Amino acid sequence: MPGNPVEAKLAEMHGNFGPGAYQAFAAEFGINTKQSGLSQYFTYLGHTASGNLGRSFFFYPEKVSTLIGDFLPWTLGLVGVCTVLSFVIGTFLGAVSAWRRGKVADSVLVPSGVMLSAMPAFWIGLLAVYFLGYELKWFPIAGAGVTAVSGFWNIIYHATLPGIVLTLTSLGSYVILMRNTTITVLNDDFVKFARAKGLPERVIAFKYAARNAILPNFTSFALAIGFVVSGAVAIEYVFDYNGVGYLLVVAVQNLDYPLIQGLFLVITLGVLFTIFIADLLYIFLDPRIRVASRS
Repeated sequence: MPGNPVEAKLAEMHGNFGPGAYQAFAAEFGINTKQSGLSQYFTYLGHTASGNLGRSFFFYPEKVSTLIGDFLPWTLGLVGVCTVLSFVIGTFLGAVSAWRRGKVADSVLVPSGVMLSAMPAFWIGLLAVYFLGYELKWFPIAGAGVTAVSGFWNIIYHATLPGIVLTLTSLGSYVILMRNTTITVLNDDFVKFARAKGLPERVIAFKYAARNAILPNFTSFALAIGFVVSGAVAIEYVFDYNGVGYLLVVAVQNLDYPLIQGLFLVITLGVLFTIFIADLLYIFLDPRIRVASRS
């Protein structure tokens, strides 16, 4: 992107700086280094290993680690809860749709799931802000990133509308994936054997078919949990919610390189950790893996 952090910082001062201000800020920000790119990379690795993620250019002199620590809990509270809700609700509705295949429930859930998964989250967010916030005034239209001193219920009130939008835009893919996988499993031999034993259809659908069909959904859920730490960038920005996604947009707009690097590092570690945990849980969720490992 054009420009650099020093020029952005000097622009904020509206000309109230001396002739040596540019060099002073460049030295403070560490962007006038004579090191090679490879040397700078190993310097960055050394600082990161010691927990030093640097200082934010835009929020100077705040530390990057402090900013992430302040914004991350808001994202985990909103996006984390909504991700779990969308997985649970979407998986259940997908199983119901497969069980009621060809009936009214299936005819409603499938197109609804396709529409929700295809609609841009920011567009639904803007519609929600306009109709539910601006026109009906049921929810606040901005300032969702309130501080803890505002009170618990005020925080819930500000987070409700972005939470609803985030849950709706996330559960559509779970519904479709769970439905298609469950329909495939319903044709397996062990399901036919359960029917031959005279078990009720509801028991077969949820205890036998859905239990095996949930594995692909669980993989998708594990990836979504990993990306929780990145926040829902579009949703947080539309609703002015002070989470990690909103912080990332601010960092990019203001060329805050240390903050961008720190955020991407946290996102990467979060994704890798959740994928690792998901692989471990697969051993307990899928008996076929345990049998294969013993053989």
